[in-house]
Formats: sequence, structure tokens, C-alpha cells
Amino acid sequence: MNRKELDPTASPRHSFGALLRSSREALGWTQGELGALMGYSDSYISAVETGRKSTSRDFARAADKALGTGQTLELMWVGMRKKGFLEGFPEHAAQEARAAKIRIFEPILIPGLFQTKAYAAAREAAAVQRGSSTQDQADDRVRFLVARQRLLRRADPPLIHAVIDESGIRRPVGGAATMRAQLDHLAELATRPNVIFQVAPFGMAEHAPFRSVVTLLTFADRSVVGYTESAEQGFVVREDRTVRAWERAYDRFQVEALTRAATLDLLHRARKEL
Repeated sequence: MNRKELDPTASPRHSFGALLRSSREALGWTQGELGALMGYSDSYISAVETGRKSTSRDFARAADKALGTGQTLELMWVGMRKKGFLEGFPEHAAQEARAAKIRIFEPILIPGLFQTKAYAAAREAAAVQRGSSTQDQADDRVRFLVARQRLLRRADPPLIHAVIDESGIRRPVGGAATMRAQLDHLAELATRPNVIFQVAPFGMAEHAPFRSVVTLLTFADRSVVGYTESAEQGFVVREDRTVRAWERAYDRFQVEALTRAATLDLLHRARKEL
């Protein structure tokens, strides 16, 4: 039987299909076995996997249930269907949902997984005021963010290590009250056993290794995928040389950033100044 090689970068539909196939094959199932569990034919599963056919949210939900992938495929499906997301981001969000370990650097803002709904809504409202987004798109992005954050409440949540530039906790997004609540939320997250949170202080200056958003996702099989963004596009990075370089830089970064105690002290001081 000829096996068609998949290119997840060809289109969002191909990315969805590639993830469906890899999730199915990780369980050792045939297309027919998965189709029987979901109530679809093997030919339909094949068409979705190879990007020849688009599919429905019901299909994505059924696949997640059958494969045990949480909301991974549904999140990707939602991201593909909605306008206003950076290209590449829906694929990243879907992969994030199945990661065993997530390492994040955010140079300007609080990372999405750690944002309160009010903080996220304030950011989106500003985009609407600038004319760079519609209200519907803003509402979609906030709902999508809330769906992504469900991984924090899973019975088996991933290990999350986040380094945030000091400017991210100093910038009062949404005003003082919203930012105080956001800082309180960060302090609470930092007490969880699966969350490591550090601040990169202003004093690191030019020694901070990254200048843009960087995320590293480690999966159960120990493979690692990176993600970064420009102003116009998100990029899922699979090239091993680049990913390994980011890992080395991140390892050094987490050593040089503030300790947990110093990070919490800075949070409390920033909150008091508000």
C-alpha cells in the first residue's frame, strides 16, 4: 500500500491531517480501526489525513475522544476556521495541548497560558480600537485562549516553565485593577507543582538570549518542536539544529533569570506600586 507523505506546512488542512495521522499511528491503529470507533469510513479518515477533504467540529471532537488527545484536534479545527489568528498559531496551539513539557519566553506581555480573561480582553479591546481587529475576531481569540488554558486544569497537566521579561509585569495592561488581579494570578500559578515561573530582570539587558516570543514543546516521545512569531505570522519550527540551539539558550536563560523567591518578591513589589 502506497503511503502518501504529509507536509503539515502546506496548509492548515494538511497540518490537521498530519496531526490526526500521527495521533492514530502512535496508538498503532489503522484508518479502518479509527473510523470504526468514530463512525466514519476508512476512506473518509484517509481523505482527512491527506488534506483532500475538510471536516467538521463534530469529527474533530470524535477524533479527540477516540484518540485520547484531549481538545487537541478541536482546538486546531477552531483555529483553522476563524480569521484573525496568525498563520501557524492554530497548529502550535494544537501541539501545545498534547505537550508533556512547555517552555516559554515572553519579552513584552504575560504569556497567553497565564493571562486572566480580563487581561486578555483588554489586549483584544485595544486591537479593536486600533482597527487591526473586529469585535468578533477579538471575542473569538479570547474564547480560544480560555479553551487553551484548560490544559492547566487537566488531571495530568504539562510541566510549564515560563520566563517573562520584567517589562511584562511592569506594563499595566487594562489598568491598575486588571493588572493587580493578573499579578495575583501569576503568584498563585507559581505555587503549583507543575509551574516554574521566573522573571528576566531589566538588569540582564543585552544578555537575554531571545528578542521575540519563543516556545519549546516537548512531547511524550521526547521530541521537541519550537514556535516563534513575527508581527504578521507564527512559525512552527521543527528543524533540529534550530530547536537544539534554542534549548541550549533557554537552559542558560533559566539559570540567569531571577530565582523563584526573587521573582515572587518582584511580583509583590510591582503589585504594591500599582
